[in-house]
Amino acid sequence: MRYFELFGLTPSYQVDLAKLNQHYLELQRAVHPDKFAGKSEREKLLAVQKTAEINDALATLKHPVKRAEYMLSEKGVDIRAEQQTLQDPMFLMEQMELREALSEIPDAADPDDAIADFEQQIKVLDKRYSSELGELLSSNDNAQLQKAADHIRKLKFVYKLKDELSRIEDSLLD
Repeated sequence: MRYFELFGLTPSYQVDLAKLNQHYLELQRAVHPDKFAGKSEREKLLAVQKTAEINDALATLKHPVKRAEYMLSEKGVDIRAEQQTLQDPMFLMEQMELREALSEIPDAADPDDAIADFEQQIKVLDKRYSSELGELLSSNDNAQLQKAADHIRKLKFVYKLKDELSRIEDSLLD
């Protein structure tokens, strides 16, 4: 199943989330398992499977990193389960510095300011690696696709930092 086709969207890194959600609701109404309550067990099972596939497709297309990985895999470069490390020493050094700054937030004199500053740094990184991604993913050139893969790997780091910052915020609120 091709996810973009399923939702009637043109394959693109930039997704109209409102349109995606609208198509999702239409699909869910059509195949929701409750509509098959009086049907055979096989039809019920197929409805449940189709609903799960639609939910997986939605989750993939809604999340920028998952969407990029999916698009790359559709071009024959699958990095979704890889454990490859990046070979960019500048990026890795930057990540070490960010992780250190992140670990210092709970002990900062003003944690709210530290969180806001860190969020701004993450936004800059997200924009840096996302800005070229659409063009790279639309290419069929292997070198461009490999560059897209590196951008996606870097975005994964950025999203991990976002998640860790959220955990720190939650722990400070408790």
